[in-house]
Amino acid sequence: MQYSVATFRYRFREQWQQELFLQRLADIGFDSFEEDKAYVPTSQLDESALHRLVSETEGVEIVGVSECPDENWNAVWEAEHGEWEIAIGGEEDCALMHDDEADVHDGTVVIVPHCAFGAGYHETTSMLTGEMIRRGARWMHGRHVLDNGSGTGVLGIVAARLGAAQVVAVDIDEKSVESTRLNAERNDVTVDARLGKVPPEGEYDLILSNIHRNILMEQMPLYARYLRQGGEVWLSGFYEDDCAQLVAAAEQTGLQSVARQENGEWRMLIMTR
Repeated sequence: MQYSVATFRYRFREQWQQELFLQRLADIGFDSFEEDKAYVPTSQLDESALHRLVSETEGVEIVGVSECPDENWNAVWEAEHGEWEIAIGGEEDCALMHDDEADVHDGTVVIVPHCAFGAGYHETTSMLTGEMIRRGARWMHGRHVLDNGSGTGVLGIVAARLGAAQVVAVDIDEKSVESTRLNAERNDVTVDARLGKVPPEGEYDLILSNIHRNILMEQMPLYARYLRQGGEVWLSGFYEDDCAQLVAAAEQTGLQSVARQENGEWRMLIMTR
């Protein structure tokens, strides 16, 4: 997928102002962010909407917008971000996860990042992985899991290593799907990585969706439809101001919010039916 990059000069007084601006960039199609740059699939770039947004926002100006050759910006970004290790359990969980093969694995997931999707160190991802790790292998064992908007596959791979019976991962970016497959192989787990814009139909015990608020709201009816009785939907990728809208959208589909977590400005909601 071809990407374009917009470079900005920020003069915001507060960090939350920049976070709000990034949220609004996501509203018009940008899906990856780093320092003073934001990335958008070239096919979705609307320069008039971008300039209108900047003109309405005090404290930011556009330095430039350019197309970035896929092979170049991927290679540069990945070269600057090394492997990320996620400790997922102690000796007991390792034994539960791998039975007689426990000596082959040390309870650590190793992720090689891809582009601006990262390797699991973003606050939203760490909340979701942290909750899975806290619940552990006994809780995860045998579950059918959907990793929606998988990026590098962090969430699905952690679920698989913790003993999920099946993990389906879906992303709109071809390179992310390939990255998920490679990272799953690297961690000796099976993840069914697919290319798609919507979560594939199925019956899931756990749906993990770490994407933009508007997409979460659009897809909420699908989450409710695909969730097995007694299952849970874990959502992240949004801020405190978004929570009320998401909870209301969930309630319209028969889901209800049962828990909330926060990490800095970011929030996570746990839904059930």
